[in-house]
Amino acid sequence: MLRRFTQVDVFASGRPYTGNALAVVVDGDGLSTQEMQSFARWTNLSETTFLLPPTTGEADYRVRIFTPDTELPFAGHPTLGSCHAWLEAGGKPRTAGLVVQECGAGLVHVDATDAGLAFRTPPLIRSGPVEEELLDQIVESLGITRDDVVDAEWIDNGPGWVGVLLQDAEAVLALRPRMVPHDIGVAGPYPEGSPCAFEVRAFFPSQGSTVEDPVTGSLNGSLAEWLLRTGRAKAPYVAAQGTAIGRAGRVDITVGSDDAVRVGGEVITCVTGHVEL
Repeated sequence: MLRRFTQVDVFASGRPYTGNALAVVVDGDGLSTQEMQSFARWTNLSETTFLLPPTTGEADYRVRIFTPDTELPFAGHPTLGSCHAWLEAGGKPRTAGLVVQECGAGLVHVDATDAGLAFRTPPLIRSGPVEEELLDQIVESLGITRDDVVDAEWIDNGPGWVGVLLQDAEAVLALRPRMVPHDIGVAGPYPEGSPCAFEVRAFFPSQGSTVEDPVTGSLNGSLAEWLLRTGRAKAPYVAAQGTAIGRAGRVDITVGSDDAVRVGGEVITCVTGHVEL
């Protein structure tokens, strides 16, 4: 059957095709897990999402998030992109200015204001020091030494991120990773007064190779919690991501009155139509 379909650019920097693409099947009800996974594999984007009716009265909609390989309980740019697509398709939140998304990780709150969309980061499911053996493997895969690492920590809010902090943004941009052993987020600060506070890169293993994600909301959210907690960042700030692969992603980090970290960015609709599924 024909289902409404849209493709959006998330974390764009003022113009389309500068952030991270997301495919959204607006009418996802009735599709099997296998059918969703097959379509996500075919789109070959970092994520494809399917919008569904919620299973709880607290949520406005439910989303399932797929990479070409697997389903994720939560991811950042699919959250903002799915929320944008749901609102654009006529979705009306129960509470003005607040959209409640149901996903595998639970309920995620998305602030929907005139300033744009921003999701409140879900709690970390794993934090603390990285095991020495894994850190050694990560360092080797990045082509650096332990002396190059300022700090490293588990910052897993669903996808499984390990955070690695380097001395500066230049060191982050210089990375030429080999096969990474795990999902890795790397950050380095820009000089004070720069338009962006940090350069961020995200690497993960997929089908026997290392993939770099253009712009990553979940990672930026958990990085922000870590960097703010350790006094290495002050909110609000803007993070750049995708520079090394020809993108110009911009991620807005703020902290609300409830002390929750919020991850926001511009979302632009690029493709609309229908897909046969």
